[in-house]
Amino acid sequence: MSTLCKVSLLTTKSISNSPKFSFSPVIFSIKPITASHKLSTSKNLSLLTSKRRKWVIGSVTEDKEVFPADNKLLKDDKNGLLVNGSEDFEAVSSDDKEVVGDNDKLISRAINATIVLGAGTFAVTRLLTIDHDYWHGWTLYEILRYVPEHNWIAYEQALKANPVLAKMAISGIVYFIGDWIAQCYEGKPLFDFDLQRMFRSGLVGFTLHGSLSHYYYKFCEALFPFQDWWVVPAKVAFDQTVWAAVWNSIYFVVLGFLRFESAANIFSELKSTFWPMLTAGWKLWPFAHLVTYSVIPVEQRLLWVDCVELIWVTILSTYSNEKSEARILEATTEANSDSSSISHEE
Repeated sequence: MSTLCKVSLLTTKSISNSPKFSFSPVIFSIKPITASHKLSTSKNLSLLTSKRRKWVIGSVTEDKEVFPADNKLLKDDKNGLLVNGSEDFEAVSSDDKEVVGDNDKLISRAINATIVLGAGTFAVTRLLTIDHDYWHGWTLYEILRYVPEHNWIAYEQALKANPVLAKMAISGIVYFIGDWIAQCYEGKPLFDFDLQRMFRSGLVGFTLHGSLSHYYYKFCEALFPFQDWWVVPAKVAFDQTVWAAVWNSIYFVVLGFLRFESAANIFSELKSTFWPMLTAGWKLWPFAHLVTYSVIPVEQRLLWVDCVELIWVTILSTYSNEKSEARILEATTEANSDSSSISHEE
């Protein structure tokens, strides 16, 4: 008991001697959310939103740089046209055009080769079989000797029967072949020539040159009926001034109309080529016409002139078609430039 009392007394003393404890209650004050706090919160939210947006845009941009966008299907809202891979379409269309162009060239070459070989075979057959009824048993030397002579006799008979038609046929053949030679001289392959251009030239030779030349040589003989030494130079001078100017003009104008060109283009072309063509003829025809008006009879002059015309028609056709093709090329270039400028503006 004593011990327990001592312990209790000691405890009581220690409590009494220790400092007093003051228990003060903790008060939590809840402050109201003011407007400034709301503003800071909204700023933080907007910053987070903008950061997220920038991150999304940056990621999309990086993906676009890594993987290029496939925009082969594009809708043209202005014209309402669907453009499906324009580059591929242009490549395919150009390939198709090349294939079609190659096929057209192959067909035209086959047609041209057939015409040339057929005409050559017909001409050679007509020349070699003129005496076919009675040349059996002849040697090759006899055939080569008599065939030219008998063909000449047949030509003279045709001149007596119908001189204008015979001369028209000769001029048509010469102008047809002359244009072919001109195209070969321009660099075209043997069977890759412009058949329409050849027919135009042959048509002009057949319808105009043969008939007009027939009457011109008769008129020239009536104009200079003398036998003096100066007659031949006078005929040559008249031929290379008056007749050459008239015929060159007729040739250019008629060819222009056959190409369906306008009158303004035809006469501008004639104006630009008249003097060069006339002076170019002076390099060839005066020497040929010295033989024409001094040696060759009147009825045979056109045949001799047509033989020389193979050279002259080559020059004449080259001049005429160079101007026409240059004008067509210039018009095509202008049209392409205009269309490209319009497309750029759109």
